Amino acid sequence: MKELEDFVDVAIREFKKLRKLAEDAVSQITEAQFFHHESPGDNSIAIIYKHVSGNMISRWTDFLTTDGEKPSRNRDPEFLILESDTYESLVSKWNKAWRILFATLRSLESEDLVLMVKIRGENLSVLQAISRQMTHYAYHVGQIVYAAKHLSGSKWNSLSIPVGNSAEFNKSPSKYIDK
Repeated sequence: MKELEDFVDVAIREFKKLRKLAEDAVSQITEAQFFHHESPGDNSIAIIYKHVSGNMISRWTDFLTTDGEKPSRNRDPEFLILESDTYESLVSKWNKAWRILFATLRSLESEDLVLMVKIRGENLSVLQAISRQMTHYAYHVGQIVYAAKHLSGSKWNSLSIPVGNSAEFNKSPSKYIDK
């Protein structure tokens, strides 16, 4: 079962990349821009942080033993900015959520990957549940990066291979790869 043992390490590495991508994007905008939304109904980066955090805390707390959609989770307010939702409180919740995710993943044994868990009543293997959540978070991290790039305008520093640097990348990819 060596292949399955490696999957958790791969998942941890990929979740870390997603987190870093989101945080590197957010580091390029102001606090006001963090809360900015283009029009009514659009999600600000703050709302995306709040939603992803709520999702993570619900999904990864007691991951193997309870449904990933906890009765205590109130999803709808995740899409509203309340008076208590400060930049600091949302970043704190974001950090807490990532700690829970990584602690849960690190606690898994290789034989756990074939166990069944529930998310909103749907039976999934642990392997499927991890993949599902990675896809969900990648979707939202893409939104964060897109919004931050738009908001920062010409001040944006590429988080990938900058346009026009593909040939240079191909000659020396190690310059661009996080270690």
